[in-house]
Amino acid sequence: MSATPHALRRGPRHWLRSFGLMMLWELRSLRLYLPLAIIVQILLGAGMVVGYGYIIGDVPEPVALYLSTGLAVISMVTIGLVLAPQLIAQQKLAGVYDYMFSLPVPRSTTIAAGLVVNSLIALPGLVIALLVAAWHFDLEFSLRWALLPAVLLTVVTAASIGFAFAHAIQNAQLIGLITQVLIFGLILFSPISFPPERLPGWLAAIHDWLPFFHSANVVRWSLTEDLATDPTRSFVVLSIWAVASWATTAWVVGRRR
Repeated sequence: MSATPHALRRGPRHWLRSFGLMMLWELRSLRLYLPLAIIVQILLGAGMVVGYGYIIGDVPEPVALYLSTGLAVISMVTIGLVLAPQLIAQQKLAGVYDYMFSLPVPRSTTIAAGLVVNSLIALPGLVIALLVAAWHFDLEFSLRWALLPAVLLTVVTAASIGFAFAHAIQNAQLIGLITQVLIFGLILFSPISFPPERLPGWLAAIHDWLPFFHSANVVRWSLTEDLATDPTRSFVVLSIWAVASWATTAWVVGRRR
């Protein structure tokens, strides 16, 4: 009689049920945070497009397309790289973090639920940023079949990286400091809204292996004509970062007692 419940608790049905419960946990625990995060995400995407439009003034359509797609990507990856780690840091300070991993559910469902929620939060900012850019610069985007996988891989990779270092670092203040450095680097020193050729050679070479340029490249290739390089390598680099981040998170969480 005891074998069946034990099998259910360790099988796919138990995992899926636990994942659903953790999704409800995430949504309920973030019921005040989620609306504000989505509003901030929308304002960030729209605000950067309009603000940069005032700075650069009238520019040729290719330049406006390049800038707009880059800013949309920045607004999208900010959730995973900045806001999600900050949320985990707050959970550590409040003691909620330890409680979540004491619940009688697979730890992988806790991570998966957090990844899904934080990835979904990032999508409205992308849509609004592109709509505002189309209106502000009078642009037309060329949608390709790869748009959906490009967007999903970008948001999941960003959230996975954010989760990896937020779970690996115990000091909540250090997590907050890293997120501040990341947002500064994303806007000013990452070839997302400008071509990598404008960077010093050594920095451009580093970014060739980091996920930031490749996130912009796959999304830009899916939305424009002749403004992005072949996205094959970008998809591979992003996939490697995502898998490496999952492995890091699994190792860190698996070592918890």
